[in-house]
Amino acid sequence: MNHPCISIPSIQLDQARKGEHVTLLSVQCSRGIMSRMTSLGFTPGVEIEIVQNFGRGPMVVSLRGTRVALGRGEARKILVQKGGSL
Repeated sequence: MNHPCISIPSIQLDQARKGEHVTLLSVQCSRGIMSRMTSLGFTPGVEIEIVQNFGRGPMVVSLRGTRVALGRGEARKILVQKGGSL
């Protein structure tokens, strides 16, 4: 159980490095993009593995057994916690 006074350190998904496992905390975007992200499996608590992140251009992540390519703008709107499960 999380204590209400303790905040979870988060980073934007595009800051994670290849091979890292992170846990999705939230997606901060418009309703239309949120619908797309949810349909791709980006929901709070899901574990994401960083497959490719060169620091520019699209990045590739793996979640729920599927690889997904994300643009930099999309990846910046996804907040994650390093280290996998919450």
